[in-house]
Amino acid sequence: VKVLWTREDDVKNGRFRPQYVNRIRASVDSKGKIVAWHHRVVSDEALAFMDPVRFKAAKGKDNIAMRGTELPTYGIPHRLAEGLQQPTGIRTAPLRAIGVGQNSFANEVFMDEVAVKLGADPVKFRIQQLAGTPLAQRGRHVLEEVARMADWGRKRPGRGLGVAYLDYSGTQLAGIAEVSLAKDGRVRVHDFWCVIDAGVAVQPDNIIAQTESSIVYGLGLALTEHIDVVGGAVKQSNFYDYHVPRMNNMPNIHIKLVQTPNHPTGAGQMATPLVPSAIANALFQLTGVRLRQQPLLPERVLHAMAEAGVRIA
Repeated sequence: VKVLWTREDDVKNGRFRPQYVNRIRASVDSKGKIVAWHHRVVSDEALAFMDPVRFKAAKGKDNIAMRGTELPTYGIPHRLAEGLQQPTGIRTAPLRAIGVGQNSFANEVFMDEVAVKLGADPVKFRIQQLAGTPLAQRGRHVLEEVARMADWGRKRPGRGLGVAYLDYSGTQLAGIAEVSLAKDGRVRVHDFWCVIDAGVAVQPDNIIAQTESSIVYGLGLALTEHIDVVGGAVKQSNFYDYHVPRMNNMPNIHIKLVQTPNHPTGAGQMATPLVPSAIANALFQLTGVRLRQQPLLPERVLHAMAEAGVRIA
């Protein structure tokens, strides 16, 4: 049983991102194949506030908060996703990549944990879990291609590599992050590789540009962006204290667009959810310490490493 947690001091001090707790359990057979997956989500309501008409039509089902729990391409025969949305009174709206950003982070970090538990290579393990469908074959290709681009098997002294895969509304994506860790707990992303298959690419240059922007957005969500509420008021007021990525924070971004003769699917924000998952998995490969919460702020990194008894090299 794994629980993706929210630290108690973050709650008391009013540090907010979309409030999610994800609890995932899985069963694996003797061949290393996942045969059952249970994902329970407890979160703010999103749809109820931002689109009450749609929420009523859905009979109270918050499909925005639950997006990303579907796992349509992994060939897991027994799957259950449950949503327990809480009316907290907070005015909520979808963050970019809507619920997928939170739920796929839980999925892909947990998928990595299962692979490590079994002593399996994280890329090969994901490929092993894919179903035998045409869509899953496209998923296999983006995983194999991103591993080739990043030279996945090569060791980098002082660096860690992490992978993430996503089927986002039929668009197939895989990403790999290469990271290092500073003494003060800051995570630095040096390279990010991404392969995207959105079917027929009507405007290839725009898809690549949009994927680049999605990755930049994902970097902010992964590493720095959060809101502090003190005395009922938001502390941050502008970009000097709400930190988004700047040019000096940018990794080398490598994108490959795969053209396939399938109907076009989305490209607007598809790479954003890959980034936090891949970074968290890369940090684990580097340090052996697992972080299960976004953003990976330096104090959270130092806290997790201290709890694990691991010192920064």
